[in-house]
Formats: sequence, C-alpha cells, structure tokens
Amino acid sequence: MPDARATVFDLIAGRWRSQAIHTGVKLGVFDALASDPISASTVAVECHLHPEMTYRLLRALASLGLMEEHPDRRFSPTEAGRLLRRDHPATLRDIVLLREGPEHVAVWKHLPAIVRDGVQNGFVREFGRTAFEHANREPAYGDAFDAGMSSYSRLQTEWTLDALDRRDFGAVGHFCDIGGGQGHLLCHFLLRYPHMRGTVLERPSALEDGAALWADRLGVSDRCRYIAGDMFADLPGADAYVLKMILHNWSDDECVRLLRNACERATPNGCLLIVEHVIPGIDTPHIAKLFDLHMMTWGPGRERTETEYADLLDRAGWEYVATWYPREGDIGVVEATRR
Repeated sequence: MPDARATVFDLIAGRWRSQAIHTGVKLGVFDALASDPISASTVAVECHLHPEMTYRLLRALASLGLMEEHPDRRFSPTEAGRLLRRDHPATLRDIVLLREGPEHVAVWKHLPAIVRDGVQNGFVREFGRTAFEHANREPAYGDAFDAGMSSYSRLQTEWTLDALDRRDFGAVGHFCDIGGGQGHLLCHFLLRYPHMRGTVLERPSALEDGAALWADRLGVSDRCRYIAGDMFADLPGADAYVLKMILHNWSDDECVRLLRNACERATPNGCLLIVEHVIPGIDTPHIAKLFDLHMMTWGPGRERTETEYADLLDRAGWEYVATWYPREGDIGVVEATRR
C-alpha cells in the first residue's frame, strides 16, 4: 500500500503536471520534436524560447512520460507525447488548451466559495457572465471552447458507437442530434446505418463555417440536414434523439424542460439517448466525480448518476430503459423510450 503522505504529495502536484503539459502544448515543443532525438537548444530555436528554460521544461515533461530524455540534453516524443502534436489525427492538444487555459484555471479558484454558499457558477464570479456569454464576447475563449469540444467529439463518437454496438437501430428512420455541433457523432451514425436520415440542431454561430460540417466530409450530405435553432423550443420531430454532453451543462429543471420538449416531438415509439459521464457507485473511483466539480465551477450543471438521469426522464415523460457502456472510455449512454 502506498505511503499516505506520498499519496497526498502526489495529488498536490496535479496542477503542476497539467500546467507543464499546457505550457508545452502552448509553446509548440511537442510539434518541434522529431522521431529521432534532438537537442533542447534546437527546440528552443525553433520555438523562439530561452534555451535553459526550455531544457528544464522538456526534462519535466519527460518525467511525465510524454517524451524521452537522452544524453546531451536530447529529447524524442513518446506515443503519449505524439497525441499532443497539432498534426496527430487523434490530437488532444485542444483539450489541453481549453481545460488548462486561463479561463478554466481562474474559475476553479472559486470552488471553496461555491461549496460554502451553494451558488455554483465560477464564470459569473470571475467574469461577470456565464461561460456561454463569455465565449460569445471573447473570441479567444470561444475559439478555444469550440476546438476543445471538437477534439472531445472524436473520442466521444468512438466510445458512443462502441457502447451501442449491440443495440438494434433498424426501426430508427430519422435520428436527431440535439446540440450536435458540426455533426461528428450523427454523421458517423449515418455511415453505420445507411437506412437512416439525420438532423443536427445547433446554435447558428456553430453552423456558420460550412467547411467544418461533417456531412460533406463523410459523404452523407444527402441524408443529413443542419438546422439552426434553440433546443429548448425548435426541435424537429424524430424517431430518436441524442443529447451528447448537453444535460450536464444545465440544472435539473432546465434538463426536464429540454427532455419534455423532445418527448412532445418524438414519434409514438420514439427513443432518447443521453451520452454523459455517468457517475458510478460509491466504491468506484471515476473521472465523472471530478468532472462534476468542474461543472460546479463552470456553470449551473452537474454530472449525474444513472438513477438521477432516470428521475429526470420520468419527470419529462420518458421511461428509462438501460445504460450502455463502451469497452473503453469514460462515458455511458442512458437510453429511454417515450411513455
């Protein structure tokens, strides 16, 4: 069993690790590394950095397993480090830039006050407006948020399709992704199920860049349409709806309002899929329990247990069916049918 003091000291250093990774990504040192070892001074020149400070940063990142240190202050990337390169097909760099960026670091300092007084919204405390309002007012944060969410989408699509691999979608003719961004998840569903047609409902600003939309890129534009609208009011009718990482942004009452809206528009045998970080039982460590604290500082929402989702569904006119989990990954897919 690890020494208790060592465990606590290791946890205290968590922010040091994540900020070192953020610095390496932001300064481009992972992009500067080649397959063969190169010197810290070469990285410094390419990235316009101070040579000695660059070496010290690379040494720390090597200690985290993101690169290997070789004699004569030379470094090469590990497989994990390559995931932080801009050109990696499954890059995680945008998640790092969002999660460890200045806005999200700033709102976490309000966690003691939020826990003390029970009023959660670190963005309002720090910036005087909600996170979504801040994204609209500050293009740098808006861009970082959109890029980070897109990076998450690649992982979440993979996990969701894996979780639902055994689920039969033969009866689903029209699938609607509520708040579905550029359609990454929906378009991959359409690829898997050629009989389906789909609709992505999103904020107008998220659909402005036509080149970013996935329907054309994946060759399913003949079966996919994009609608700009308000998910609390403008849902199209459909056989199935999916809400991926949407409900955790909102309070219980707001979730019930959205779920009821979908229930009223669903076909008689319609179904609903909720993709979220589902909190497991009391004896199970899970990222969802930490993600819940992030949501506490970020806005009015929360992560929820399977039972809590079932209660929200019941209040909105849905009947809980099951929760599906991928073989690997941090999400669950809560399924419900219309009562």
